[in-house]
Formats: sequence, C-alpha cells, structure tokens
Amino acid sequence: MARFDVYALSGGSVPYVLDVQANLLGSLKSRVVVPLVPMATAAHEITVRLKPLLEVAGSKYVLMTTDIGTLHTNTLGAPVANLEAAYRDAIIDALDFLFQGF
Repeated sequence: MARFDVYALSGGSVPYVLDVQANLLGSLKSRVVVPLVPMATAAHEITVRLKPLLEVAGSKYVLMTTDIGTLHTNTLGAPVANLEAAYRDAIIDALDFLFQGF
C-alpha cells in the first residue's frame, strides 16, 4: 500500500478511495482515505483548492477532501491506480487547505 494509491470499492455511490496516509505508517492496519466521486454526480462540489477534479481510468472524479476517513487495510484489496505523478501537488494542496486553511 502506498500513498496516492486508488482502491476500488464495490457497491455504493463511492467507486474509489484515494490513500493519503504517509508511507512511513504503512504497518498500521488502517489507511486514511478520501472518497473519489464521479464528476457527473458531484460537479457542484468541485473547488480548485479543496475538492479538485482528478482522473482515474479515463473518467473524472471529485476528490471529496472534506469526507476524509479511514478504512481497514483488509477492505481495500489491490490498488487500481496511483495518482502521485499526475496529481500529487493538487492532492497535497487540498489536504493542506482542509487542515491548515491555506
């Protein structure tokens, strides 16, 4: 498991979650994740800084930063993508804005 890995969830309105937990804490049995919601259902949520638009498997998703939470590692399965190269700065900016206000 690595920071910025994307995991598919089965069922429900959240198809993916993004792992935002530091790799240093990889031995923990839970991961801090942020839901990725399809742009079609969450376009009104998009804000450049707090809830950026990201692409996974050719489709657009809103990073629902304010819905951050944790999941047990045994519920995640194998990652389907990693967004570090494409979106690292946008993801970190969103988390900084959520926690620091800047």
